[in-house]
Amino acid sequence: MTMAGYSGTPLAKKLGIKPGFGVLLRHAPDGFEGLLDLPVGVKMSRRAGKGPYDVVLFFAKSRALFEGELPKLRANMAPACGLWICWPKKASKVPTDMTEDVVREVALPTGLVDNKVCAVDETWSGLRLVIRKELR
Repeated sequence: MTMAGYSGTPLAKKLGIKPGFGVLLRHAPDGFEGLLDLPVGVKMSRRAGKGPYDVVLFFAKSRALFEGELPKLRANMAPACGLWICWPKKASKVPTDMTEDVVREVALPTGLVDNKVCAVDETWSGLRLVIRKELR
């Protein structure tokens, strides 16, 4: 079973991926799917448009990319979808202008609210966003 971070919890469980879910991966690093021990019946897509999705994972190395893609990501979210915005950790030495604060600054004014943080792997951190209850 694949683990991430220090909790010993399987990554798919940390990300809220359940049996039968539709999952959208955008800009995921090569081999990312191999980190996931997916539950039965999960439908994984790297192309938007076949949603709505139950879980969306978006990997952003730049604020500009995140700002440009957020409206499309939001349009592909099911009402109870968890939208994970992932950015390179400072310790990873990957060049980036993304941080947890940037994610909040850009996403919260769009009707999203954050409710969970996750160490995705050695390189990536993630912040889970959901649609505000009153907007679902």
